[in-house]
Amino acid sequence: MVRVRDGFIVDRAVHLIRPPTPEFMFTYIHGLKWKDVEHAPTFGELWPKIRGHFEEVDFVAAHNAGFDRGVLRGCCARYGIAPPELRYVCTVELARQTWQIFPTKLPDVCRHLGIQLNHHEALSDAEACARIVISAMAPVPRQEPLFTE
Repeated sequence: MVRVRDGFIVDRAVHLIRPPTPEFMFTYIHGLKWKDVEHAPTFGELWPKIRGHFEEVDFVAAHNAGFDRGVLRGCCARYGIAPPELRYVCTVELARQTWQIFPTKLPDVCRHLGIQLNHHEALSDAEACARIVISAMAPVPRQEPLFTE
């Protein structure tokens, strides 16, 4: 998780979460195995510590935000937690609309914007999304005068 205030990254946090079962999928993508998370807290145990990160925010940004929204809702449902009411900004859509980037995989967008990325490392991915939003919100330098005489 990365928090941005006034266009600057002001906080970073990363946590491993123990899933409900030791059966893992997509290890070939994220590199995590059961031994990496077997002693980590469950989402239900971690939620009281991280819930504040979701309070008083204008939105949550994620690459393919629909996926992240679904994961958060699923985790909350599993542990009987009311999911936070959040607005989401999808950095895939943002990159397409702002810079007409195609393809819009996270490494492609980061390469286009000059953002460092250790893809599929959670904190690096989160910081990349934050930097994409910051870049999209930055004022664009004018190439011509605002007014003509």
